[in-house]
Amino acid sequence: MNTTTRRLVPLAVAGIGALALAGCAGSAEGGSEGGGEGGTQTVSLMLNWYPYGEHAPFYYGVEEGIFAEHGIDLQIEAGQGSTKTAQAVGQEQVDFGWADSPAVMANIDKGVGIKSVGVFLQTTPSAVQVFADSGIEEPADLKGKTIAVSAGDAPTTTFPLYLESVGLAEGDVQQQNLDPAGKVAAMLSDKVDGLIGFAHDQGPTIAAESGRDMTYLRYSDAGLNFFSNGLIAPNSTIESDPELVDALVQATSESFQAAAEDPAAAVAAMEGKDPQMPDAEVLQGQWEETMKLLETEATTGKAPGTNDAADWEATIEVLSGAGLTAEGESVDTYFTDEFQPE
Repeated sequence: MNTTTRRLVPLAVAGIGALALAGCAGSAEGGSEGGGEGGTQTVSLMLNWYPYGEHAPFYYGVEEGIFAEHGIDLQIEAGQGSTKTAQAVGQEQVDFGWADSPAVMANIDKGVGIKSVGVFLQTTPSAVQVFADSGIEEPADLKGKTIAVSAGDAPTTTFPLYLESVGLAEGDVQQQNLDPAGKVAAMLSDKVDGLIGFAHDQGPTIAAESGRDMTYLRYSDAGLNFFSNGLIAPNSTIESDPELVDALVQATSESFQAAAEDPAAAVAAMEGKDPQMPDAEVLQGQWEETMKLLETEATTGKAPGTNDAADWEATIEVLSGAGLTAEGESVDTYFTDEFQPE
């Protein structure tokens, strides 16, 4: 169990009773709309992608009755990228979404009527991922290497900032632009020296398929950090049904706590839930890597999903500086702190 897990376990034990009471009280007015059972309200949540290890807490929270305790019959839907999830939430095609903050913020800039109600992956999973036996052990070793990237995504767009942080020029590394599947294939076939992506996603998949260990040169280790995945809600729901939003945030926080307490059980709850889901070994690795991302220095020891304004300000600074989001926007343009986990 890593240090993140050890810090979260006491929260899970101490907070369950209070969170359950808060959630039940908050969602009592929701009744049983949408065909929920036992006084629960059916609520749809679209993920950022097809289910993988990061999403284990949602399935575990459903299995353990955590969402039901908060009056929610949670229906989990696969996504096809954070941008599509953000737009689906904005158009109220689904009730809530789970999406990457850069995509959420960029869509808000374009007028999509959504807000973040809590980021859970608060340390960016962005990393240069290489095989442990590649000879690349530190950022300086990237000089002269070929790295697969995907133009337009947050890890690629912020890669020049990472290189600057580690003392390299952009021209020191050759970038090969490929789609996400192409990046993995190129790495498995040794056509590139590494790839840029999310360490908690591609890394465990590549390790399982290749039988080789991975090394992650994390952006956060170079002092470059920005928010990643979290819950988003339509502005209309935030205004008209804050009790439901609060219930979902509290239940999600409690589910992340419980999943960190028992990672194996959390991953087991995903079994058979989606035909495109990775196998159990990959899911386990993905969730264990995700647990390392749940806090920053400002939120250490706090319930998952607790956001600090300074971290939001740092995220805005990094992403606007990289041209991913608008410049000069305030935190409340993108996030409401009305529903912080208790």
